[in-house]
Amino acid sequence: MKTKITLLLAVLFVGLNVSFAQQDQECLTKLSIFHEYVKSKNFEAAYEPWMLVRNKCPKFHSAIYVDGEKILESKIDKVSGEEQVAVINDLLLLWEQRAENFPNKTAKGEFLAKACQLKYDFRDALNLSKEELYACFDEAYNTDKKTFSNPKSLYTYFSLMVDLYDAGKKPAEDLFNKYDDVVEKVESEIENYSLELNDLVVKEDAGGTLTKKEASYKRSYESYLRAYDQIASSIDSKLGDRANCENLVPLYKRGFEENKTNAVWLKRAAAKMAQKECTDDPMFFDLVNAFHELDPSADSAYYLGILKDKEGKSNDAISFYEQALSLESDGFKKAKLYKKIGLKLKSKGSYVKARNYFRQALSLNPSDGSPHLYIAAMYAASANDCGDTAFNKRAVYWLAADEAAKAGRVDPTQKKHAAQSIASYKAKAPSKSDVFSSGTSGQQIKIGCWINAVITVPSI
Repeated sequence: MKTKITLLLAVLFVGLNVSFAQQDQECLTKLSIFHEYVKSKNFEAAYEPWMLVRNKCPKFHSAIYVDGEKILESKIDKVSGEEQVAVINDLLLLWEQRAENFPNKTAKGEFLAKACQLKYDFRDALNLSKEELYACFDEAYNTDKKTFSNPKSLYTYFSLMVDLYDAGKKPAEDLFNKYDDVVEKVESEIENYSLELNDLVVKEDAGGTLTKKEASYKRSYESYLRAYDQIASSIDSKLGDRANCENLVPLYKRGFEENKTNAVWLKRAAAKMAQKECTDDPMFFDLVNAFHELDPSADSAYYLGILKDKEGKSNDAISFYEQALSLESDGFKKAKLYKKIGLKLKSKGSYVKARNYFRQALSLNPSDGSPHLYIAAMYAASANDCGDTAFNKRAVYWLAADEAAKAGRVDPTQKKHAAQSIASYKAKAPSKSDVFSSGTSGQQIKIGCWINAVITVPSI
């Protein structure tokens, strides 16, 4: 223990931004002691030396607040009643003290959101209303949106808005605006982590080996993407039928005249109506045309394509979709557009064109595995049409399974879905006895029609 403390003291001396003459020896010694206790998760033993340093030398080192958070969090679940409330309030105070003493190491949005989440998690003990909790999150979000990024807190923030709407305390317009705010924030975070992950996926796919540091980053990015994917689904589930056409259409009709020169409002309204399949209503036509006239963009061109699709003018629709792609300069957003168009073509049975669009999406955002799953599904749906023998028809399912496997390999949010798809496709593919009977073990099979691929029969 003495050796560890001596080494830590040396590190702290180097790391502190003040001269040795200004150090308080007792604070330095106690800091090294409580830090070692925290590292070994002996939080009870860490408490007393930590409190001494916290009270005597609050600006001494950021470890006071990093370790202090762990110490107090360990106490919260071990106590109850008034004692628990006191510990909760002390943790809230600790974050305030951190912001005061180490502002450059305390992102406002992040720590304000943490404080709000703590209050929410212990709302009964603290006797806080939903209005008070929502106001807390709303202030944190508006103070520093950039670092308000914790997935759980984003969901809690929106969930409180839904609860207040259901209680008649928030209007529908506020609910839908907050939905758009939070969803756009989640999508922004997904884009950030996807772009970071893409480089690593490309390196691995090219046969490269990740360094230890890169592998650690990859696990971190995948963890965040899984969390945001789960939260995005939870947010949509929480909104539920509240954003149906019966609610959206009259809301946007009331606000159209006032907002027909507001590009953000028009874009959000058109997006919501498209998402909720309200595109048959004339209000969608008015929104899209006003949006495109005011701000011709990839989004507005895409919605015009939807209108042409509704009119049965597929060629005109494709022209607008291509226009949308040409207007979009952001690679990540363009990948989403390619995927959306691919899905529309897939639903019409235009598999060759759909696959081309899905592959374009993958080239721009290789860590999104869903296009692989869509391609796999098209292969599986074409098995009876593209195989020239009963064996070859079923062999197409190997191709589908291989494509689905790519999704699970590159995308942490698709691993479960990919595994289910692979199992389903392999169950429909030829069995080992079928391979033996066919005499094709290890051979290649050419699959024609639109698939136009070669399949290697598994060796037995």
